[in-house]
Amino acid sequence: MCFSAEGRRAVCDDAGYDELLEAMRAGTILESRALSFGADKSLRFRIGGFPAVMPHDECADGAADGRVRDIALVTRVGRPVCFVITHVEVDSGTPLFYLSRAAVQRRCREEYLDRLEPGEIVPCRVTRTETFGAFCDVGCGIPALIPVDCLSVSRIASAGDRVRAGEDVLCAVKGRDAQGRLVLTMKELLGTWEENAARFAPGETVLGVVRSAEPYGVFIELAPNLSGLAEPSDDLREGALVSVFIKSILPEKMKIKLAVLNVLEEEGFRLPLRFSPQTGRLERWRYSPGVCSRVIETVFDAQPPLR
Repeated sequence: MCFSAEGRRAVCDDAGYDELLEAMRAGTILESRALSFGADKSLRFRIGGFPAVMPHDECADGAADGRVRDIALVTRVGRPVCFVITHVEVDSGTPLFYLSRAAVQRRCREEYLDRLEPGEIVPCRVTRTETFGAFCDVGCGIPALIPVDCLSVSRIASAGDRVRAGEDVLCAVKGRDAQGRLVLTMKELLGTWEENAARFAPGETVLGVVRSAEPYGVFIELAPNLSGLAEPSDDLREGALVSVFIKSILPEKMKIKLAVLNVLEEEGFRLPLRFSPQTGRLERWRYSPGVCSRVIETVFDAQPPLR
């Protein structure tokens, strides 16, 4: 996809002069690492062995009117940046290419993001995590948020418990915020209770991650969308990796009973993410089993796209 997240394209640093001119004529989206942010507030590059400059107002859609602050532009130094070549100057003898990231982002919104509807599955790349959610690049450096309660059915204390910066993930469009920016959700792509529980059986001993300790028991995550309950314990801390014995699996109550066997030393362990489906659009997703009276589901209300 031409509107992929920054860092997923091949860099154009080794392109020849004629190739760069052809890319300029065709409006091809290219990518290179920003080398500096100058006193004139422009980003500087070197592409195909030639100097290139991205003027301040072209560094992001919103830089010109202050919607994107300069600190966001400064942090691009050392990172991949997408752009199109707008023109080239050869007056000094050495070609100087002029670049625009803002033009690429406007195209990305108009031709891709503004056309998305709730439930559509989109690839994105995590750029940073906070306690309240994870920010993702949904295309050409344009950010979107996955709220922490949308990262999985299993409760987590922080988005960093589920995803890491630089990780490529799949999400579904949840909706848009007051400014029209995309809000994403991931839990609907990590499997239903039955799909996850089918990977386990009573009598097995498996790995799990402690998610919370309550007076009535300890919740231990067996998969990103599946947790079980063990007996209360004062010795288990959140985030601890443990081995657990599966005592029973009860679909009608949506419960898994566990017994903790061992606390392991490894820190920061994360259970792998398994996405399904990986393409298309969801209209309704039911997490809870059909035999369970408690219903947990997501209904993606169709909304007109912004186009």
